[in-house]
Amino acid sequence: MRSPYFDDGHDAFRREVRAFLAAEVLPHAERWEEQDSVPASCWKLLGERGYLGLAHPRSAGGTDRDLFTSVVLLEELGRTGYGGLRAAVSVHAYMATPYLARVGGPDLCRAYLAPAVRGTRVAALALTEPGAGSDLSALATTAVRDGDHFVVDGTKTLVSNGTTADFLVAAVRTAPAAPGARGATGLSLLVVDTDLPGVHRTPAPTLGWRSAGTATVTLDAVRVPADRLVGRLDHGFYYLMRGLQLERLVAAVLALGGMDHTLDDLRAFLRGRDVGGDALAHRQALVHRVADLATDLAAARQLVHHTAWLYERGELPAVECSMAKLHTTELACRLADTALQLQGSHGYARTSPAARAHRDARAATVAAGPSEVMRDLIGRAVLGGDRAGGSA
Repeated sequence: MRSPYFDDGHDAFRREVRAFLAAEVLPHAERWEEQDSVPASCWKLLGERGYLGLAHPRSAGGTDRDLFTSVVLLEELGRTGYGGLRAAVSVHAYMATPYLARVGGPDLCRAYLAPAVRGTRVAALALTEPGAGSDLSALATTAVRDGDHFVVDGTKTLVSNGTTADFLVAAVRTAPAAPGARGATGLSLLVVDTDLPGVHRTPAPTLGWRSAGTATVTLDAVRVPADRLVGRLDHGFYYLMRGLQLERLVAAVLALGGMDHTLDDLRAFLRGRDVGGDALAHRQALVHRVADLATDLAAARQLVHHTAWLYERGELPAVECSMAKLHTTELACRLADTALQLQGSHGYARTSPAARAHRDARAATVAAGPSEVMRDLIGRAVLGGDRAGGSA
């Protein structure tokens, strides 16, 4: 489908990325799934090709490309069919390091962002806790100032890249929550090196996204230099509000690519499987189900690309980001479920692409705010008449 959002340069970049992934990633992706992580060699290759710095400034080694160049990369990562890989790369390049690029000082960018862009240091975002997810006001990990250090205590859960990250961008509480204040007050962002004393990482195997290296990270009296503060003290909530919109948009774009892969896989199966001397692709009942899925996917793509266009214009389309994330990730689950069903026992085999898509699709409806939170944000904005609203 032709799109007004992409030009010839984007199309050429898509061909380049697709060829790179086919040659350098797909032959190894299954092994990475079994190992529960993306290896250092892959990160370095991604960095060498410039794929980890598309959205980052040239001063840090990035290329500062337009947002739709990133959309191309993310869609193609989704099209690999490996949710863990796309989660790992997107967390590194679009969820953890953007805070450094946006509000980190020159020293932080030189020490952390530049090597992250090169792929020589891996980043993770440490936000979720045992008792806090979308409710940022409930974050309990503390960072207490002690001279020229912060002493950090707490536990972060479901940290993608957690087993392999060289550093975390961690949300911490640097002041008590203000009673009656709007939003989560007293939060800050800190860069925490994972080799510091007191940082303990425990692998947390998940149903899907297996190569994302998910971990629980315990921070036990970790002394973090005060100059690792990202932006201003106690302003973490405001930074996270902007960052979460990008997270949700990225999740929606990745879901588009994942659905492309699932639909391609289903199409190949239905064309190649004969029953009673006729291909399944000629059975009207199945043809109509595929038609509905393809139509829903085309509509979802327009919503996501329009939201990306709004974001590219400098707007902060919170409602649209929530809508895009909700619609695409829920549709991805529906498409994956249908694809598995229509492939019968072949789809139900543990190692089939359909089974992997089924496992991976569900994770995206939970990460960066579950579907229930998205519906709450959208509904409150629509009923309140504030289409630009949303706070979590």
